[in-house]
Amino acid sequence: MLVMGALLALYAWGAVSGVTPLNRQIIVPQIPAIAALVTLVVTLIMYFKTSTNKLSQTLFLDYCLALTTLTALVVMTDSINSPFFGWLVVALTFAGFFTTAGIILSLVVIAGLITYELVVGGKGMSELLVASVTMLLPAIGGYVLWVRIEAGANANTNEDRAYNELASELSELAGKSEVVINAITDGVLALDGRGIIQLINPAAQQILGWTKHDALTLSYKSILKMLDTKNQPVDDTNDPVAQAIATNKVIKTDSFSLETQSRKSFLASISVSPVGQLGSGVIIVFRDVTTEKSDERQRAEFISTASHEMRTPVASIEGYLGLALNPATATIDEKARDFINKAHESAQHLGRLFSDLLDVSKADDSRLKNDPEVVDVVPFIHDIVEGLTPKAVEKGLRVLFKPMPSGGGTPSARFNPVFYANVDNDHLREIAQNLVENAIKYTPQGDIVVDVTGDNEHIVLSVADTGIGIPREDQVHLFQKFYRVDSSDTREIGGTGLGLYLCRRLTETIGGRIWVESEYKRGSTFYIEIPRIDHDEAMRLIEQSSVLAEQRVINEQNRGAQLLSETPAIAQVATPLVPASPPITPTPTIVTPQVPAPTVVITTPTPLPTPSTVPEIVHQSIVVPVPAPQPINTPISAIEADPNRYVSRPQALDVIVPPRTPGQ
Repeated sequence: MLVMGALLALYAWGAVSGVTPLNRQIIVPQIPAIAALVTLVVTLIMYFKTSTNKLSQTLFLDYCLALTTLTALVVMTDSINSPFFGWLVVALTFAGFFTTAGIILSLVVIAGLITYELVVGGKGMSELLVASVTMLLPAIGGYVLWVRIEAGANANTNEDRAYNELASELSELAGKSEVVINAITDGVLALDGRGIIQLINPAAQQILGWTKHDALTLSYKSILKMLDTKNQPVDDTNDPVAQAIATNKVIKTDSFSLETQSRKSFLASISVSPVGQLGSGVIIVFRDVTTEKSDERQRAEFISTASHEMRTPVASIEGYLGLALNPATATIDEKARDFINKAHESAQHLGRLFSDLLDVSKADDSRLKNDPEVVDVVPFIHDIVEGLTPKAVEKGLRVLFKPMPSGGGTPSARFNPVFYANVDNDHLREIAQNLVENAIKYTPQGDIVVDVTGDNEHIVLSVADTGIGIPREDQVHLFQKFYRVDSSDTREIGGTGLGLYLCRRLTETIGGRIWVESEYKRGSTFYIEIPRIDHDEAMRLIEQSSVLAEQRVINEQNRGAQLLSETPAIAQVATPLVPASPPITPTPTIVTPQVPAPTVVITTPTPLPTPSTVPEIVHQSIVVPVPAPQPINTPISAIEADPNRYVSRPQALDVIVPPRTPGQ
């Protein structure tokens, strides 16, 4: 617009003042003046009427009009020798701002002007070449400059856009996160790498009694005061928060209490999760579990008491049913035998259930014993598998123990490494039995493969089956108490959900771990990993155990000898000296049909008075009653094995009746 305005001003000046030697070179002809006026009007209209999204097209149109006006002005004022030729060169510099279209337009103008000079102007080739370069170089330079500016602008625009989008996204996420954290009923604390509180949610403020303004920028130890089971502050070695910050690992515990600002304490479940790299900080989530722990303790006590009280009558029922099934103790027909067999199996199942419940209560109360003993795992597991193989054969399943296939060979004949472990043998046996029995129970058809492998540090026992498998969503809950997979395949199979929970607790007790790999409808493989010891360590522990056993035997023998030395061999009974009395005729004694308590005759010397001063020693019989023998708790298996021993009548007891005095 400024260029067009200047052209119109020069035209008006020439029209008013006329042609003079001073203004002859800068007089604007009428046609370029009209073109300048049209360009100026169009530019003004488009400036006020054009929308923003069409601004680039409007500017290009204005540039085309301006370049056309300047080209006409140059042609009509001595062409390349025109005083306005410089204006055209400057205008061509802006052609690059319109990228390819602007360069094409500039080339058209340059080519048209040179062609005009060749045809009409009669200029020499050198002059035309100089004029071409003079016009072409600014156009190319403008294009290069504009491309670089546009690239930088686009880069800045993209960075700004990305930054704005990221900032907006982070702001949105922060807002959502704050809403979620504030809505959580568990206490949440966010700490940096030094343990300084950066965030505390309303639930944590309410639980601990600290406000947000007081808690922020303080050390977590000032706010989250943890106490152990003895109500003593925890040290850094037991502090789960310090451990999580130092190791960058997730730590969960429910063994500590938290103290509020008012010095009240409650049992808490604490979970500490690292954020990012080591030293970045942690998130602490905690909640009050006092009521849950109390309810759990009451349930455990009830289960323990009920199981203990019910196990005795169930054992009696099982024993009497066993006696009824024994041909030596009872005679029953086949139909009754079938009924009693079913009742006996149910009683055995009930007994196992009560035993599992007792084990669960012991596990929950940390009362599971752990008596480690060196064991060669391969033959140990082989014996367990051999014992359960008949149960699998009855169901039509094949059982393979890979270290000793087909029951082949003795431990000395197999070509397998010897895996020694120092664990509680009873725990390991119960774990292996549960896993193999589960494989048999949940495998309708196919194979069960048991294997023992390992490395220098660990022994891995695996039990694989081709059964119904476990869905992925149930695998994470599989080792929880009373959890059973709810599907059409498992509803027809009995179970309490205690077996795998016990396996996990027993495995943890012996220092191992348990996990499962399963594919639904394709089968499952359970793994048990326990620590392994080398041959030298195993021999040392076996020798040490043997020495301790011998020492216990010697101690028991010494203790028995000491008790015998402190017990008198003969009971000395002294009777007082009494005057001689006439002989007494014994009267007949009637013995009642009741069976008297057994008696023992002890003969003791009794001094009697004589005329001399030295008493004469005679023997007198004294009858001392002996308490009746207490009943012996005989195992049911012993009664079933030899019932005649317990059903025969006892022999008559020899009873010595003491003489009766007159008047009795």
